[in-house]
Amino acid sequence: MNRAFRTAAVVGAGTIGLSWATLFATHGLTVRVTDPRPDLAEAVDEALATYAPHLAARGLDVTGLADRVHLAADVTEAVRDADVVQENGPERVEFKKDLFATLAREAPDHTLLLSSSSAIPSTAFTGELSDEDAARVLIGHPFNPPHLVPLVEVVPGIRTGEDAVLDAVDFYTSVGRTPVVERKEIPGFVGNRLQNALSREAAYLVQEGVVTPEDLDKVVINSLGLRWATVGPFLGAHLGGGPGGYRHLVEHIGTSMRRTDAGLGTPSQNEEEEQAQERLIEAVEKAYGSSTYSELTGTRDRRQLAVLAALDSADKEEN
Repeated sequence: MNRAFRTAAVVGAGTIGLSWATLFATHGLTVRVTDPRPDLAEAVDEALATYAPHLAARGLDVTGLADRVHLAADVTEAVRDADVVQENGPERVEFKKDLFATLAREAPDHTLLLSSSSAIPSTAFTGELSDEDAARVLIGHPFNPPHLVPLVEVVPGIRTGEDAVLDAVDFYTSVGRTPVVERKEIPGFVGNRLQNALSREAAYLVQEGVVTPEDLDKVVINSLGLRWATVGPFLGAHLGGGPGGYRHLVEHIGTSMRRTDAGLGTPSQNEEEEQAQERLIEAVEKAYGSSTYSELTGTRDRRQLAVLAALDSADKEEN
């Protein structure tokens, strides 16, 4: 690691921020959390109580976790001596412009400034910063919840320094994440664009009456999700070509797959088709509305832990 990270500021304590705070503290960092929400103390306590068992199940020591997480009255107090800042504010360019101007002004010069932005590239909100400050700002986009899902998309802006990119990779690796550097800014980055493409076709198939929301989820869980959890789309396709690999797949199945591509649909979105969209929403609510948010996330997290444990076991056997 190029430098040590001892203190982290988490700015914004929604679902993502609280998950980050728990993860950082579990890896020994002193964490200062700030958010204007009036129930911040209760939210932090609840998050630590909920997420700590997940991390303990991953073999991490959660002893004394609460002692490493502190509430800060405002952004200035949170970042005063931070080595790294993880911002988790609203997805609004003007909001981030103002916030990062404050972060750059109040944080020490060495502080790495990271944003959890899920769609907005950092160049969009760093234009008014000095070159020195813009050089230490970049995206560190997680998938929810970041204390469990390993991926972090590290996306430098046009003026981000290479040292900051390397530091971000080191930092996320040090807290057990899997950082992937994306060298070109694009709205939504990589993960969300892939997710949105699948979600768009899923919505279309349900709207067209091809399949119910429950059964579409079963299709993904029992095929694509299972496969992609182990090999990803490109390796999966390479293996799908048999001994001839990806070349064989493209040359022999590519034509029929392109015909399928041409038939991909777009779910109803305009005003004249609002009723179709409402039917889709009602179908999803019918499928999952009988369970509470806590029940659904609890099931999701238990299953994600099981997948991670299975992958860990497989990796150990291979090594």
